Amino acid sequence: MIPSIHRQGSSTFGLLRYLYGKGTHEEHVDPHLVASFDHMAPDPGRDPSATKEDLAHLLDQPLHLLGADQRPEKHVWHCSVRAAPDDPILTDEQWADIARRIVAATGIDPGDGAGCRWAAVRHADDHIHIIATLVREDGRRPDHHRSGKRAQAEARLIEADCGLHRVAPGDGTAAKRTTSAERHKAERQGRDRAAREELRETVRRAVAGAASTAEFLDRLKDAGLLVRTRMLPSGDLQGYKVALPGDRNGDKEPIFYAGSTLAPDLSLPRIRERFTTDSAVPEGTDGEHMTAFSAPAAARRTAADAAWAALLVLDANGDDGAAAAQIAAIGEVLDALAKTSALHTRNELRRAAREFERASRSHTRAEFRHAQGLRRAARDLVYSGPAFGRGEDGAGTAMVLDTLVFFAIAAAHWHAQRQHAQQAEAARRAAVHLRVAYEQAAAEPLTVLRERGRRIAPSLLRHHATTVRAALPDLAETILAEPGWDALAATLTDATQAGHNPQALLTKAAVRRELDTAESVSDVLVWRLRRTADLPGYPSTTAPGTNGRPRTRWVAQPQPASASPGLEQRQRRR
Repeated sequence: MIPSIHRQGSSTFGLLRYLYGKGTHEEHVDPHLVASFDHMAPDPGRDPSATKEDLAHLLDQPLHLLGADQRPEKHVWHCSVRAAPDDPILTDEQWADIARRIVAATGIDPGDGAGCRWAAVRHADDHIHIIATLVREDGRRPDHHRSGKRAQAEARLIEADCGLHRVAPGDGTAAKRTTSAERHKAERQGRDRAAREELRETVRRAVAGAASTAEFLDRLKDAGLLVRTRMLPSGDLQGYKVALPGDRNGDKEPIFYAGSTLAPDLSLPRIRERFTTDSAVPEGTDGEHMTAFSAPAAARRTAADAAWAALLVLDANGDDGAAAAQIAAIGEVLDALAKTSALHTRNELRRAAREFERASRSHTRAEFRHAQGLRRAARDLVYSGPAFGRGEDGAGTAMVLDTLVFFAIAAAHWHAQRQHAQQAEAARRAAVHLRVAYEQAAAEPLTVLRERGRRIAPSLLRHHATTVRAALPDLAETILAEPGWDALAATLTDATQAGHNPQALLTKAAVRRELDTAESVSDVLVWRLRRTADLPGYPSTTAPGTNGRPRTRWVAQPQPASASPGLEQRQRRR
């Protein structure tokens, strides 16, 4: 539940005329009174004999207790209270109780018998408006200092008492919420989302991996947005604003939104902070994957490497500016993945990116010079083109998502340690969507790996079991009993044939980050080992250790797996 204190006004009648009117876009439905200071205020919405002038006169009567020169010019207090989208539709009686609690908590009507006069109007299912006159019945001014924070605190109590959606405390860094008028307009126009939300997502995707202002603006235009820029007298670019071609006002003119009104970090100065002239390629991202894999698959491996390095920065719990930059840049990687990944994972990736957007912004200022590896990875994802859902592209998607799930969990923990409640909750929600996307992407390559693992010679399989027990004695029996053991055995075989020491790889994978929280330790190890050893994620189905010559090769366009749908798809992790 979100209470919002609006600017104080000077016309009680003017605000009532809006609240009881049709709305800017005729979105107001059945405006009526749900509560008032004396339980008997006239209701112009449902009482034919009552007028808005009558209600305004009643609310403003305390003003006449003061001399004309003592009356406050801005005497109209206005608070809207909105329920969460997933809350049930509340009754008028429930909204009346909420209104009384809000005016008591904010000092408007503290219950001493001489509070301000107020009324609560409902003209939509999901919210009410409270209007009050800022002069008490005894002629004094109310104590409504910090009424916004007091209303927020009371809203948290209301949520708990009424079993409503629990909103994490805000910190002023969230993007502006979509208004009911904007949502109703989108519905009338047949759009799934309001223009503000669609523009915000499109702008964020344009930022992902962009290296200059010119490139960013070109991406906005390529995405089909209308773009206007604002120039300083010196000729330098000062700002920008964007509009959807079909979103127009009553005069048929496009409705433009400045970047800063879409989200605090989408203003031009904040976007420019992400750009750098540093062209050095960080260690481990020197393009080695490009010679072995397709461009989309290679870009996903590069992103997985960069995300793993970022994860270690969060684990180190050192420079907060560097950590905040890693989190913000991971948001760019998610936006790029959502734009370029296969259809069967795209919806969940978009949901994950939307949720993580809130986690990527806090009062901790991001030092983007520490996150250029991730930004280059996002750029590679954008320019490598769309990935197929199968073969190496699908395996590469599973590989990077495996790491991103861990990163989202680590980001939630990092934010929670710093009392960033909304950001921590957003990161946790993003992790849920990333898990689902991972399961969708990993199902086919893991099925192929497990089929190969089942055909490994028994003597070689026993050797691999001994290796696991030596490298991971505390987790070995759990791993050997998991359905994913076959895929891990195939991976250990591939690593051996590629010249790696399997025991050393296993030890390194376990030491660099814990595995105890994984729901499928073997599945996690498969991707860590294949990434670390640079093994194909979707090798040929030739069984290693059989009579056929064992070898590993990349299959760019595999045929659909012969297994029936759903076979061996228990990929749940962490």
